[in-house]
Amino acid sequence: MWTHAGRLALAGLFIILPGLASSPTRGQAYPERPVRVVSPYPPGSSADFVSRIYSPKLSEALGQQFIVDNRPGAAGNIGAETVARAAPDGYTLLTAPAALATSRSLYKKINFDLVRDFDAVSMLSSSPHILAVCANLPVKNVKELIALAKARPGQLTFASSGTGGSPHLTMELFRLQTGIDMVHVPYKGSALAVPDVISGQVDMLFSSSIAILPHARTGRLRALGITSSQRNPTIPDLPTLAEAGVPGFESSSWSAMLVPARTPRPVLMRLNATLAAIAASPDMKERAAAQGATLLTSSPEQARTFIRSEVEKWAKVIAAAGIRME
Repeated sequence: MWTHAGRLALAGLFIILPGLASSPTRGQAYPERPVRVVSPYPPGSSADFVSRIYSPKLSEALGQQFIVDNRPGAAGNIGAETVARAAPDGYTLLTAPAALATSRSLYKKINFDLVRDFDAVSMLSSSPHILAVCANLPVKNVKELIALAKARPGQLTFASSGTGGSPHLTMELFRLQTGIDMVHVPYKGSALAVPDVISGQVDMLFSSSIAILPHARTGRLRALGITSSQRNPTIPDLPTLAEAGVPGFESSSWSAMLVPARTPRPVLMRLNATLAAIAASPDMKERAAAQGATLLTSSPEQARTFIRSEVEKWAKVIAAAGIRME
C-alpha cells in the first residue's frame, strides 16, 4: 500500500523538530485574541483527548486562550466543515482525526475536501491498533489465523467499533492483503465490541491498546499483533503485523492540526514550532502514553504529504471492500 516515498514521509513524522523560524512581523504578533480549537468529536472521546492536552499548553506558550469547541456529528464531518469555512487567519484550528481521511470515499455528500480546503500545521499523535482474538479460537499467531480463515471462508467473524471507522477499515485492509473472507459485525463503540469477542460471540477485532491489553494480560483475549511500523516498547513481545506475516501492513488512528486553506505561512510556522516544543515535554509524552498514543511532530509539508497518502490509501480499501455510508 505504501510507496517508498510515502514510507519516508511517514518516518519523518516521528522526528522531533527544532524550533522553526517564523516571520518577525505577523508570526510573532499572532495570536492577539483567543483561538478556537474545533474538536469534531464529543468530550471524553479519544479524538477529543488530543485537543484537550494540547490546548492548555498552547495557551501557556502563546499568551492567549486556546478554547476547545466540540462540534460532533457525522463522523467528524460537521466540525471539519465548520473550520473549512472559517476565516484563514489562524484563529480557528481543527484537531483532525484519521477518520476524516475517509470521508470523501465513504459519504456521498461532503462539503469539504481534506487536502484542498485545509493547510496542515503539524501531525499531533498516533495510536496503533492491536489485533486480538477470542482466547478459545484455535490460533496462536497471525499466520495461524490466516490459515484458519482460509480453511473456513465466510465463517469467521470480526467486530468493529462501527462501520467505516478506523478499526473496521484496518480489518478490511488486513482481509484484502491476506485474501481471507470474514463477516463484519459492527458495534456502536469498542466498549460494546470487546466483551462479545471475550465471550466468543465474535471471533476477533482490531482495537486500541487500552481496550485490548488489560484483557490480554488476564488471558481473556489473545493479542496477535500491533499495526504500527515498529514494536511498541511497552509491549515488546507483541510483533507488528508486518513481522507476523503481512508484509508492509500498517494502520493507525492519528490526529493532525489543520487550519483553513490560505492561512498565512508565518502563523502556520509559529503554531508548528510551538506544537513541536509542547510534544517534546516529558509530561505530555507520559499523558499520551497513558492513553496508548504517541505524540508526533512534523513540518507542514510532511503532514500534508502524509494526509494526502492516507486519503489515497483508504479510498482504495473502501472501494475494494464496497463500503458506503449514507
